[in-house]
Amino acid sequence: MLVFVRDNNVDQALRALKKKMQREGIFREIKLRRHFEKPSERRIRETSEAIRRTRKLLRKRLEREGY
Repeated sequence: MLVFVRDNNVDQALRALKKKMQREGIFREIKLRRHFEKPSERRIRETSEAIRRTRKLLRKRLEREGY
């Protein structure tokens, strides 16, 4: 990941870096890796996340297209 510092403005570069990391999901990954997660727990979490994503996508499609 690369962020340029322009005019010695480190605060703006740090803000841009945090935004990029948020978009990539790095903070979430770090939070998940703080403790060991059993494979069964991981599978359950991933399936529930997939269900949540599809429901959100369907809600947005219904709002946008009306069906």
